Amino acid sequence: MKKVRITLIQIVMLLSALTIGAQSNITTEELLLMNDSIRLPGTLSFNKTLEQQPLAIFVHGSGNVDRNGNQKGLNVNANYIKLLSEALNNNGIAFYRYDKRTSNMANMKFLVQGIIFDDFVEDTKIAINHFKDDARFSNITLIGHSQGSLVAMLAATVGTDKYISLAGPGIAIDRTMIAQIRKQNGDSLANIVASHFKELKSKGKIENVDPNLFAIFTPQNQLFFKSWILYNPSKEISKLQIPVLIINGTKDTQVKIEDAKMLHNANPNSELRIIDNMTHVLKTITKDEDNLKSYSDPEFPLSEDLVLAITEFIKK
Repeated sequence: MKKVRITLIQIVMLLSALTIGAQSNITTEELLLMNDSIRLPGTLSFNKTLEQQPLAIFVHGSGNVDRNGNQKGLNVNANYIKLLSEALNNNGIAFYRYDKRTSNMANMKFLVQGIIFDDFVEDTKIAINHFKDDARFSNITLIGHSQGSLVAMLAATVGTDKYISLAGPGIAIDRTMIAQIRKQNGDSLANIVASHFKELKSKGKIENVDPNLFAIFTPQNQLFFKSWILYNPSKEISKLQIPVLIINGTKDTQVKIEDAKMLHNANPNSELRIIDNMTHVLKTITKDEDNLKSYSDPEFPLSEDLVLAITEFIKK
Protein backbone atom coordinates (compact mmCIF):
# COMPACT_ATOMS: atom_id res chain seq x y z
CA MET A 1 0.00 0.00 0.00
CA LYS A 2 1.33 3.37 -0.98
CA LYS A 3 2.06 5.55 2.04
CA VAL A 4 0.18 8.86 2.03
CA ARG A 5 2.13 11.88 3.22
CA ILE A 6 0.33 15.10 4.13
CA THR A 7 2.44 18.20 4.45
CA LEU A 8 1.81 21.12 6.76
CA ILE A 9 1.03 23.29 3.74
CA GLN A 10 -1.66 20.81 2.60
CA ILE A 11 -3.25 20.85 6.07
CA VAL A 12 -3.36 24.66 6.10
CA MET A 13 -4.89 24.69 2.61
CA LEU A 14 -7.54 22.16 3.67
CA LEU A 15 -8.50 24.15 6.78
CA SER A 16 -8.67 27.34 4.73
CA ALA A 17 -10.95 25.66 2.19
CA LEU A 18 -13.26 24.42 4.95
CA THR A 19 -13.44 27.91 6.49
CA ILE A 20 -14.17 29.57 3.14
CA GLY A 21 -16.81 26.91 2.44
CA ALA A 22 -18.54 27.54 5.75
CA GLN A 23 -18.50 31.31 5.26
CA SER A 24 -19.94 31.05 1.72
CA ASN A 25 -23.01 29.34 3.17
CA ILE A 26 -23.75 32.29 5.47
CA THR A 27 -26.34 34.80 4.31
CA THR A 28 -27.55 38.00 5.95
CA GLU A 29 -30.80 39.93 6.07
CA GLU A 30 -30.99 43.58 7.06
CA LEU A 31 -34.10 44.27 9.13
CA LEU A 32 -35.75 47.37 10.54
CA LEU A 33 -37.89 46.59 13.57
CA MET A 34 -39.91 49.34 15.20
CA ASN A 35 -40.96 49.94 18.81
CA ASP A 36 -43.54 52.66 18.17
CA SER A 37 -41.39 55.51 16.79
CA ILE A 38 -38.08 53.97 17.90
CA ARG A 39 -36.06 52.51 15.03
CA LEU A 40 -34.17 49.28 15.78
CA PRO A 41 -32.23 48.29 12.64
CA GLY A 42 -30.44 44.97 12.84
CA THR A 43 -28.73 42.13 11.00
CA LEU A 44 -29.88 38.52 10.86
CA SER A 45 -27.22 36.04 9.71
CA PHE A 46 -27.63 32.28 9.25
CA ASN A 47 -26.50 29.22 7.32
CA LYS A 48 -28.66 29.11 4.21
CA THR A 49 -28.01 25.41 3.60
CA LEU A 50 -29.70 24.32 6.85
CA GLU A 51 -33.42 23.69 6.75
CA GLN A 52 -33.70 24.69 10.40
CA GLN A 53 -31.26 25.98 13.01
CA PRO A 54 -31.30 27.57 16.48
CA LEU A 55 -31.32 31.37 16.72
CA ALA A 56 -29.37 33.53 19.18
CA ILE A 57 -30.53 37.10 19.85
CA PHE A 58 -27.86 39.34 21.37
CA VAL A 59 -28.82 41.99 23.96
CA HIS A 60 -26.15 44.68 24.40
CA GLY A 61 -24.64 46.24 27.48
CA SER A 62 -24.73 49.83 28.72
CA GLY A 63 -24.03 52.84 26.54
CA ASN A 64 -24.65 53.60 22.88
CA VAL A 65 -23.72 50.11 21.64
CA ASP A 66 -24.34 49.31 17.98
CA ARG A 67 -25.01 45.91 16.46
CA ASN A 68 -21.28 45.21 16.03
CA GLY A 69 -20.38 45.96 19.66
CA ASN A 70 -18.86 49.39 19.04
CA GLN A 71 -19.55 52.76 20.67
CA LYS A 72 -19.01 56.06 18.87
CA GLY A 73 -17.15 58.66 20.86
CA LEU A 74 -15.88 56.21 23.49
CA ASN A 75 -13.10 54.49 21.53
CA VAL A 76 -14.88 51.15 21.80
CA ASN A 77 -14.19 49.46 18.49
CA ALA A 78 -13.83 45.80 19.43
CA ASN A 79 -16.40 44.38 16.97
CA TYR A 80 -17.10 41.68 19.56
CA ILE A 81 -20.79 41.19 18.74
CA LYS A 82 -20.08 40.88 15.01
CA LEU A 83 -17.23 38.43 15.67
CA LEU A 84 -19.46 36.32 17.91
CA SER A 85 -22.17 36.24 15.26
CA GLU A 86 -19.70 35.02 12.64
CA ALA A 87 -18.30 32.34 14.94
CA LEU A 88 -21.72 31.00 15.88
CA ASN A 89 -22.93 31.14 12.27
CA ASN A 90 -20.05 28.85 11.31
CA ASN A 91 -21.25 26.46 14.01
CA GLY A 92 -24.75 26.26 12.55
CA ILE A 93 -26.39 28.87 14.81
CA ALA A 94 -28.32 31.83 13.40
CA PHE A 95 -27.66 35.20 15.02
CA TYR A 96 -29.63 38.45 15.30
CA ARG A 97 -27.95 41.65 16.45
CA TYR A 98 -29.43 45.13 16.40
CA ASP A 99 -28.47 48.71 17.13
CA LYS A 100 -29.40 49.74 20.66
CA ARG A 101 -31.95 52.55 20.63
CA THR A 102 -29.38 54.91 22.15
CA SER A 103 -26.86 54.29 19.35
CA ASN A 104 -29.20 55.37 16.55
CA MET A 105 -29.20 59.13 15.90
CA ALA A 106 -32.64 58.83 14.29
CA ASN A 107 -34.03 58.06 17.75
CA MET A 108 -32.49 61.01 19.56
CA LYS A 109 -35.51 63.32 19.15
CA PHE A 110 -37.61 60.72 20.97
CA LEU A 111 -35.06 60.15 23.75
CA VAL A 112 -34.35 63.72 24.88
CA GLN A 113 -36.96 63.50 27.62
CA GLY A 114 -35.24 60.41 29.01
CA ILE A 115 -35.72 56.68 28.92
CA ILE A 116 -36.49 53.98 31.46
CA PHE A 117 -34.88 50.58 31.88
CA ASP A 118 -38.00 48.77 30.71
CA ASP A 119 -37.67 50.45 27.30
CA PHE A 120 -34.69 48.18 26.60
CA VAL A 121 -36.72 45.16 27.72
CA GLU A 122 -39.54 46.08 25.35
CA ASP A 123 -37.05 46.53 22.47
CA THR A 124 -35.79 42.99 23.10
CA LYS A 125 -39.32 41.62 23.16
CA ILE A 126 -39.91 43.23 19.76
CA ALA A 127 -37.06 41.10 18.38
CA ILE A 128 -38.30 37.94 20.11
CA ASN A 129 -41.84 38.39 18.79
CA HIS A 130 -40.52 38.97 15.28
CA PHE A 131 -38.73 35.60 15.19
CA LYS A 132 -40.71 33.34 17.55
CA ASP A 133 -42.90 31.90 14.78
CA ASP A 134 -40.22 31.83 12.08
CA ALA A 135 -40.05 28.21 10.89
CA ARG A 136 -36.38 28.59 9.93
CA PHE A 137 -35.40 28.57 13.59
CA SER A 138 -35.82 25.61 15.94
CA ASN A 139 -35.52 27.63 19.16
CA ILE A 140 -34.49 31.05 20.50
CA THR A 141 -31.67 31.79 22.95
CA LEU A 142 -31.23 35.25 24.44
CA ILE A 143 -27.62 36.28 25.10
CA GLY A 144 -27.55 39.23 27.49
CA HIS A 145 -24.21 41.00 27.87
CA SER A 146 -23.36 43.18 30.91
CA GLN A 147 -26.37 45.49 31.46
CA GLY A 148 -28.10 43.39 28.81
CA SER A 149 -27.87 40.37 31.11
CA LEU A 150 -30.67 41.84 33.24
CA VAL A 151 -32.55 43.16 30.21
CA ALA A 152 -32.57 39.67 28.69
CA MET A 153 -33.63 38.09 32.01
CA LEU A 154 -36.71 40.29 32.08
CA ALA A 155 -37.49 39.70 28.39
CA ALA A 156 -36.93 35.93 28.49
CA THR A 157 -40.37 35.23 29.95
CA VAL A 158 -41.98 35.24 26.50
CA GLY A 159 -41.01 33.25 23.41
CA THR A 160 -37.56 32.30 24.68
CA ASP A 161 -36.24 28.75 25.02
CA LYS A 162 -32.81 29.36 26.60
CA TYR A 163 -30.98 32.21 28.29
CA ILE A 164 -27.28 33.14 28.59
CA SER A 165 -25.91 35.72 31.02
CA LEU A 166 -22.64 37.04 29.65
CA ALA A 167 -20.64 39.17 32.11
CA GLY A 168 -23.82 40.02 33.99
CA PRO A 169 -23.82 41.77 37.40
CA GLY A 170 -25.28 39.84 40.32
CA ILE A 171 -26.52 42.81 42.38
CA ALA A 172 -28.73 45.85 41.74
CA ILE A 173 -27.18 48.84 39.97
CA ASP A 174 -27.25 51.13 43.03
CA ARG A 175 -25.16 48.67 45.06
CA THR A 176 -22.83 48.18 42.08
CA MET A 177 -22.24 51.91 41.62
CA ILE A 178 -21.76 52.55 45.34
CA ALA A 179 -19.12 49.80 45.47
CA GLN A 180 -17.34 51.11 42.36
CA ILE A 181 -17.23 54.69 43.63
CA ARG A 182 -16.08 53.54 47.06
CA LYS A 183 -13.20 51.68 45.43
CA GLN A 184 -12.23 54.59 43.15
CA ASN A 185 -13.00 57.64 45.30
CA GLY A 186 -13.27 56.49 48.91
CA ASP A 187 -16.01 56.31 51.54
CA SER A 188 -17.02 59.97 51.60
CA LEU A 189 -18.28 60.22 48.02
CA ALA A 190 -19.65 56.64 48.10
CA ASN A 191 -21.78 57.52 51.12
CA ILE A 192 -23.23 60.51 49.28
CA VAL A 193 -24.08 58.28 46.32
CA ALA A 194 -25.78 55.86 48.70
CA SER A 195 -27.87 58.67 50.20
CA HIS A 196 -28.82 59.91 46.72
CA PHE A 197 -30.04 56.46 45.71
CA LYS A 198 -31.96 56.15 48.98
CA GLU A 199 -33.70 59.46 48.28
CA LEU A 200 -34.40 58.40 44.70
CA LYS A 201 -36.10 55.24 45.94
CA SER A 202 -38.20 56.98 48.58
CA LYS A 203 -39.08 60.27 46.83
CA GLY A 204 -38.67 59.44 43.14
CA LYS A 205 -36.12 62.21 42.62
CA ILE A 206 -33.03 63.78 44.20
CA GLU A 207 -33.68 67.31 45.40
CA ASN A 208 -30.11 68.56 45.76
CA VAL A 209 -27.44 66.66 43.82
CA ASP A 210 -23.90 66.88 45.12
CA PRO A 211 -21.87 69.06 42.69
CA ASN A 212 -19.34 66.24 42.23
CA LEU A 213 -22.14 63.96 41.03
CA PHE A 214 -24.01 66.20 38.59
CA ALA A 215 -22.82 64.20 35.58
CA ILE A 216 -24.18 60.98 37.07
CA PHE A 217 -27.47 62.19 38.50
CA THR A 218 -28.83 64.41 35.72
CA PRO A 219 -32.66 64.56 35.62
CA GLN A 220 -32.71 62.13 32.68
CA ASN A 221 -30.38 59.72 34.48
CA GLN A 222 -32.46 59.93 37.64
CA LEU A 223 -35.47 58.76 35.65
CA PHE A 224 -33.45 55.87 34.25
CA PHE A 225 -31.88 54.86 37.58
CA LYS A 226 -35.27 55.04 39.29
CA SER A 227 -36.54 52.30 36.96
CA TRP A 228 -33.30 50.29 36.95
CA ILE A 229 -32.87 49.97 40.73
CA LEU A 230 -36.22 48.22 40.97
CA TYR A 231 -34.57 45.05 39.68
CA ASN A 232 -32.15 42.74 41.49
CA PRO A 233 -30.49 40.40 38.93
CA SER A 234 -30.09 37.58 41.46
CA LYS A 235 -33.79 37.72 42.25
CA GLU A 236 -34.87 37.92 38.62
CA ILE A 237 -32.70 35.03 37.45
CA SER A 238 -34.21 32.80 40.14
CA LYS A 239 -37.56 33.15 38.38
CA LEU A 240 -36.40 31.66 35.08
CA GLN A 241 -37.69 28.18 34.33
CA ILE A 242 -35.75 27.72 31.09
CA PRO A 243 -32.16 26.42 30.71
CA VAL A 244 -29.66 29.04 31.91
CA LEU A 245 -25.93 29.45 31.21
CA ILE A 246 -23.86 31.98 33.15
CA ILE A 247 -20.48 33.05 31.74
CA ASN A 248 -17.76 35.36 33.02
CA GLY A 249 -14.13 35.94 32.08
CA THR A 250 -11.17 35.92 34.44
CA LYS A 251 -9.82 39.13 32.84
CA ASP A 252 -13.11 41.03 33.11
CA THR A 253 -12.34 44.22 35.06
CA GLN A 254 -15.95 45.48 34.98
CA VAL A 255 -17.91 42.46 36.20
CA LYS A 256 -16.25 40.03 38.57
CA ILE A 257 -16.41 36.25 38.76
CA GLU A 258 -18.18 36.68 42.11
CA ASP A 259 -21.14 38.18 40.24
CA ALA A 260 -21.41 35.10 38.05
CA LYS A 261 -21.26 32.84 41.08
CA MET A 262 -23.95 34.93 42.77
CA LEU A 263 -26.26 34.48 39.78
CA HIS A 264 -25.48 30.76 39.66
CA ASN A 265 -26.32 30.35 43.36
CA ALA A 266 -29.59 32.19 42.81
CA ASN A 267 -30.54 29.71 40.08
CA PRO A 268 -28.96 26.37 41.12
CA ASN A 269 -30.19 24.65 37.96
CA SER A 270 -28.04 26.97 35.84
CA GLU A 271 -24.68 26.12 34.29
CA LEU A 272 -21.64 28.21 35.22
CA ARG A 273 -18.64 28.69 32.94
CA ILE A 274 -15.60 30.78 33.88
CA ILE A 275 -13.51 31.57 30.78
CA ASP A 276 -9.78 31.98 31.33
CA ASN A 277 -8.15 35.17 30.03
CA MET A 278 -11.41 36.63 28.62
CA THR A 279 -12.04 40.38 28.96
CA HIS A 280 -15.36 42.19 29.32
CA VAL A 281 -15.54 42.59 25.53
CA LEU A 282 -15.11 38.82 25.07
CA LYS A 283 -11.53 38.96 23.80
CA THR A 284 -8.62 36.72 24.84
CA ILE A 285 -5.56 38.49 26.22
CA THR A 286 -2.29 37.12 27.55
CA LYS A 287 -1.01 40.33 29.16
CA ASP A 288 -2.98 42.43 31.66
CA GLU A 289 -1.78 45.64 30.03
CA ASP A 290 -3.72 44.62 26.88
CA ASN A 291 -7.07 44.63 28.70
CA LEU A 292 -7.99 48.21 27.82
CA LYS A 293 -6.54 47.81 24.33
CA SER A 294 -8.97 44.94 23.68
CA TYR A 295 -11.81 47.49 23.77
CA SER A 296 -10.42 49.58 20.93
CA ASP A 297 -8.62 47.06 18.73
CA PRO A 298 -10.82 44.63 16.76
CA GLU A 299 -7.79 42.48 16.01
CA PHE A 300 -7.74 40.95 19.49
CA PRO A 301 -9.19 37.45 19.05
CA LEU A 302 -12.61 36.49 20.31
CA SER A 303 -12.38 33.83 23.03
CA GLU A 304 -12.57 30.39 21.43
CA ASP A 305 -13.62 28.87 24.75
CA LEU A 306 -16.55 31.29 24.83
CA VAL A 307 -17.71 30.23 21.37
CA LEU A 308 -17.43 26.56 22.36
CA ALA A 309 -19.38 27.08 25.61
CA ILE A 310 -22.21 28.94 23.89
CA THR A 311 -22.37 26.48 20.99
CA GLU A 312 -22.56 23.46 23.30
CA PHE A 313 -25.29 25.08 25.42
CA ILE A 314 -27.46 26.18 22.50
CA LYS A 315 -27.17 22.87 20.68
CA LYS A 316 -27.68 20.69 23.77
